[in-house]
Amino acid sequence: MAGSASNRQSTRIAIRTIPIFILCAFVVATYIYVGHICVQYYIVKKGRTGFGAGMIVLYFVIFFIMITAYLRTFVAVIRNPGLVPLVNGQADDANEKQPPPPPRRRRRRRDEEPDVEAQPWTPVDMSPDSPGLESFYSKDVFVCEADGRPKWCSGCRQWKPDRAHHSSEIGRCVRKMDHLCPWVGGMVSETSFNFFAQFTFYCAMYCSLVLGISSYTVSQQSGERRDADGWVVAGVVLSAFFLLFSGGMALTSLRYILTNMTNIDMFSRTRLSYLAVHIPLESPPSSYYPTIVYPLEQPSLLPPPPAPAAAGAEELTAAAAAADAAATPAVVSGGATPGSVPESPPRDVRAQRKFAILRVESRENPWDLGFRRNWTSVMGHTPLEWLLPIKHSPCCDHDSMESDYPTGKLLDELKGRYSFPGYESAAIDPARPKEHVAV
Repeated sequence: MAGSASNRQSTRIAIRTIPIFILCAFVVATYIYVGHICVQYYIVKKGRTGFGAGMIVLYFVIFFIMITAYLRTFVAVIRNPGLVPLVNGQADDANEKQPPPPPRRRRRRRDEEPDVEAQPWTPVDMSPDSPGLESFYSKDVFVCEADGRPKWCSGCRQWKPDRAHHSSEIGRCVRKMDHLCPWVGGMVSETSFNFFAQFTFYCAMYCSLVLGISSYTVSQQSGERRDADGWVVAGVVLSAFFLLFSGGMALTSLRYILTNMTNIDMFSRTRLSYLAVHIPLESPPSSYYPTIVYPLEQPSLLPPPPAPAAAGAEELTAAAAAADAAATPAVVSGGATPGSVPESPPRDVRAQRKFAILRVESRENPWDLGFRRNWTSVMGHTPLEWLLPIKHSPCCDHDSMESDYPTGKLLDELKGRYSFPGYESAAIDPARPKEHVAV
């Protein structure tokens, strides 16, 4: 437990210290590029005023856009890291800076098993009236387990929305979590990924500019002096070092944007997953997929105890009356009574929704919308949003009644693969039919 707490403390220190180091590096780079190279060397010593002034203007244009994107990312990471609201009666603030510490029992489990989702210490809430369950089956598509229930987070003790993952570093589920980035001081997720991508792109441009001018200056000074200018050499080394990281992150971010994936999604590509897809309530059973009907049925009521054998007439009459009362259907949400047909109130019958449980094979991405729609879902719909850190990504809007995130053509392929009515059936191995299971 002490080692785990020490690691978390080290992580907190790192993600608060590294941004300060980066800002100091920018200050040093600004002095080298503007003060030492452009002003002292090109303008004062070489008399190339136009060249030096032009390089200064270009430098500050890229520099201010990069700093703006960095600060926008930093603020989004600190103030709105994309935490999933808690629904179990716990206080929650979407803008809180410090998430609540994990429970003590969870810290003990972390000593035994680092992956809190792999070895849950809190059992799944099997109650049909589990808080937050309705927000899933009110939509047409949601990610589920093989039994049709949504994914469960043992750390937060609630159901996980689509594409949300539990962060052991901050002890909360995060929507479309990508990675914990020490560069920007926190968790990069759907609320900050577009700003992060812009920052890494402009940082790569910035480092390329500094590296190019510093290298050009070294070549100019090679015929003028015997020893190398230490400041210029430092500019080459510093800019090359940061270009290596920023360029790699910019290319990785571009890949994730165009494929509509995250760093977490890439690690889980080889796993099977399941989608619950809404179908008409009167749909006939299928041999290709199981189904589940929401709201879930309540557990059946226990039968009344039998009357004592030696009871008198009055006691037998009272027992018979109690048995008749117990046989009367009770008003429960999707429940049943012993010896009677399961019966639900009209309100619950009207609210019933049926879902087919479709298996998604490994390396299949139901969120892939194509390059263009993937780009706009993250970066926005206008070129101004693509270039400047103006607004959060459109994918942060989860008000659609279809699903938390738009689904791509894979959903139609799955419907054809599993012989949905109205879709052409794809090749399915008839030797491996899936029995219909009504949960």
